[in-house]
Amino acid sequence: MSTSPYRILLFYKFVKIDDHEALAAEHLKYCKNLGIKGRILIAPEGINGTLSGDFEQTEQYMKDLLEDPRFADTVFKIDEAEEHAFKKMFVRPKDELVTFRFEEEWDASEFTGTHLSPKEFYEQLQQEDVIVLDGRNDYEYDIGHFRGAIRPNVESSREFPEWIRENMSEFKDKKILTYCTGGVRCEKLTGFLMKEGFNDVAQLEGGIVTYSKDPEVQGRLFDGKCYVFDERISIPINHTDEDVIIGKCYHCAAPTDDYINCPTCNLQHVVCESCKEEHEHFCSDACREQVAVPASN
Repeated sequence: MSTSPYRILLFYKFVKIDDHEALAAEHLKYCKNLGIKGRILIAPEGINGTLSGDFEQTEQYMKDLLEDPRFADTVFKIDEAEEHAFKKMFVRPKDELVTFRFEEEWDASEFTGTHLSPKEFYEQLQQEDVIVLDGRNDYEYDIGHFRGAIRPNVESSREFPEWIRENMSEFKDKKILTYCTGGVRCEKLTGFLMKEGFNDVAQLEGGIVTYSKDPEVQGRLFDGKCYVFDERISIPINHTDEDVIIGKCYHCAAPTDDYINCPTCNLQHVVCESCKEEHEHFCSDACREQVAVPASN
């Protein structure tokens, strides 16, 4: 039994879905009836989701999903929480689980990089002549990443193909280690790297979240926090005395890993406690003035 009132589930499964739009509509109705909240994507290539609910709700969701033969071996990553991690429930049909918009399609359940356990990944991180590529977006990297990892200059997954072709070609004969939050993005990213001629490509199985929970590695060699796409915004990963803060305040560049949203433009930015108070959560004076000045009739 969970010791906290809520739990957060993170999961994905690459599997062929014939009518993904119909399943999305059906699944949304089911989730709302169950009372869970979160964000689930359903595409012709599978399902990817994060949701929150109490112990009974999350247990029921996992039981029901696993009873569907298409999702019978889905792996759930579970975090305890004091409250819901989402405000609403969304189930959206998408063309791709991970939007690459690559000219060639492939089955990510079969054509993907070698999966490494947290211990294997930790050991290979320390090898010489290894290239570590962060498979997430640039703003995720900025508050936390594996030591020595390459920062991708991308704001979304669809930018990866072009970025890799422009920045990674020199590493085609190197061992490439990739990682992302829960693993789903690397299933597609490693497949793309292989199609581009990279010879030795591996990924962290279960992503950063699984790595953090492994009792042997305890998140070692990960600096900062991991960005998550829910109300928590970021979570700690390194549970040893090696943990450091690598984020920098948007206003003063002081060390911090606290992300907030600007009340005006909704810009998500890293800010220290002092600047949060001084700037009243706004990212700029211009945004603050828009709230202070009444709208003209």
